[in-house]
Amino acid sequence: MHGINSVLAFIIVLGVLIFVHELGHFLLAKAFGVRVLKFSLGFGNKLVARQWGETEYLISAFPLGGYVKMYGEHQEEEVRPEDRHRSFSHKAVWQRFSIVFGGPLFNLLFAVALFFAMFMFAGIPEPIDSTRIGEVAAGSPADQAGLKTGDVIRSINAASVTSWVQVSERIQDSGGEAVTLVVDRQGQELTCTAKPTMQKVKNLFGEEVGERYMLGITRSSDFTYRAASFGESCEAALWQTWNLGYLTVMGIVKMIQRVIPASELGGPIRIAEIAGERMEAGWLNLLYFMGLLSVNLGILNLLPVPVLDGGHLVFLSLEAVRRRPLSDRAMEISQKAGIAILGTLMVFVFYNDILRLVKRWLIS
Repeated sequence: MHGINSVLAFIIVLGVLIFVHELGHFLLAKAFGVRVLKFSLGFGNKLVARQWGETEYLISAFPLGGYVKMYGEHQEEEVRPEDRHRSFSHKAVWQRFSIVFGGPLFNLLFAVALFFAMFMFAGIPEPIDSTRIGEVAAGSPADQAGLKTGDVIRSINAASVTSWVQVSERIQDSGGEAVTLVVDRQGQELTCTAKPTMQKVKNLFGEEVGERYMLGITRSSDFTYRAASFGESCEAALWQTWNLGYLTVMGIVKMIQRVIPASELGGPIRIAEIAGERMEAGWLNLLYFMGLLSVNLGILNLLPVPVLDGGHLVFLSLEAVRRRPLSDRAMEISQKAGIAILGTLMVFVFYNDILRLVKRWLIS
């Protein structure tokens, strides 16, 4: 059943995100009067094709992507003089730039729209500041003292605590001396003694940012939903998209700096697994995951890699500066390099996905 959910969720999520991306190119092209010949979800052999107006709409065999084919898309294409006003390559640089940028832009706007709908109808999630333990690290002082996930810390060294900040401060102020904790475990009051140890503090990307005394416990991730107005939902959706975009960019930077191992990269199989898990957890979780992926897709497509939208934007920027397009030879070489880079990356993420599955199978 989980496998069926994963496949179904993968088709829904990827299909919607590809459609939104290509719709951005399509609508901007139409807005500037460019004739769109094909609008395809997927690559390769056509499975379904319908001609509406001057555009052929397709669903193609290979689902990991899509494309919008425009009239006069390449400089070498023959364009009749009377049709130049409908040709992509004969449009002003800023118009072509806008059409190419439309795909990533629509992915980012779609994420904003998704988050807005979630916040407007479900409310804005806010963490519950409690002293409930969310996780106990194996072999840590807390684990050795018998603390367990779900325990609620009532006091430390006879001083009452009502927030996780107070828990952290009491442990830090211990100076490494043993502390006595009174916890509530399913209505039963227990007393535990643990000796904090100096441990390295790491940020979201796993970088060491300091040291402090800790027991090896983390706070519970419990949260509640707060009803929000239209304006609050808009603001929260914009901030959510901005923060996810920032984390995506920083994640790429940290991967280049080798702070985050390349083995963390996941491909279609990993996306399908996570999508299936989110679908089983509820549609709200699936929508959030779709918003996260939409931000990722928008940002990654802006990378200056030939074949990606970001590579085309670089070429158009150079054309604007040089007052003439790059030579066909330069374009051909860069496109081949881009295909090689993307092909290598695709093989690598598939390798990571398969390796995860094999390790999981061996462990089980």
